[in-house]
Amino acid sequence: MSYSPKIYELAAEELQRRRTRAFAEQKKRHDEATAKIPRLLELEKEMADTGLATVKAIGMGADAGKYIEALAKQNLTAQDERGRLLTNAGYPKNYLEAVFVCPYCEDSGVVNGYFCDCRTVLLRSIAYAQLSELSPAASSDFEDFKLDYYPKTQDAETGLVPYNRMKEIFEYCKAYAEDFGLSSPSLFLHGKTGLGKTHLSLAIAGTVVNKGFGVIYGSAQNLLTKLEKERFSRRGDENEGTEQSMLECDLLILDDLGAEFTTQFTVSAIYNIINTRLSRGVPTIVNTNLSPEELEEKYSQRITSRITGNYVSLPFMGKDIRQIKRNRS
Repeated sequence: MSYSPKIYELAAEELQRRRTRAFAEQKKRHDEATAKIPRLLELEKEMADTGLATVKAIGMGADAGKYIEALAKQNLTAQDERGRLLTNAGYPKNYLEAVFVCPYCEDSGVVNGYFCDCRTVLLRSIAYAQLSELSPAASSDFEDFKLDYYPKTQDAETGLVPYNRMKEIFEYCKAYAEDFGLSSPSLFLHGKTGLGKTHLSLAIAGTVVNKGFGVIYGSAQNLLTKLEKERFSRRGDENEGTEQSMLECDLLILDDLGAEFTTQFTVSAIYNIINTRLSRGVPTIVNTNLSPEELEEKYSQRITSRITGNYVSLPFMGKDIRQIKRNRS
């Protein structure tokens, strides 16, 4: 799974905070218990001394076995006494141990040289939290998508029933999200404003993130503005790797393509993003209020042909849902 560098950084920072917090709380409990039971400090020194003596005894040769066995018994006796003292004082036996969020990796994120499952969960939760900050509608999911806003009568222009078409698109998007993989096709969601393209894009994003995949979601305008700022910035600390993240993430979602101010840079950047991801075989979702013809007029045939010729086309139908909601309220 491929997340943005920022998400990996945030996960590493959170793991470090967890370890720091665990050790700080351990020290607080230790200071409290040893102040109440001074004998604990003596036992700790005894256990430390036997541990050091065990290490030194390894090189003693044939006589080391019995000596190490005696040291181990001495250490266990000290541990038993420590446990009894803690219990008699009303503390649990493990009161002096650090308590980690994840006992398997002790909040390091690594177990026996492999990434721990807790790190995977953390990356996923951070990615979803970032996704939720991107849009007021970022909480959109499939359960909130209401098909009853779409007309059930035949459209005079196309001869199709918007409700039936949108039911098919909804079911396709839901299945797409549930079955998502790195070989999933790219999607082209297009149609007039207010028909639910952003809603379904976000619903897909949320489901895919929860499956553990890395998703970059954003309006074309915001992503391209950030990309341009990083490209031409002279300050190294502003280079956050947006372009690399957009090219390498598991799923890229460009929302509202065509609404951004068109420049030579934006056209070149869009071509590079779409073409590179196509060549690498990784999925992209593009949604736009423009028709394929309007898209070609804005970006040229070189870009549009790569979208219309390689993406699954999902033409949205109906009336502006936001306007319908306002009229009903």
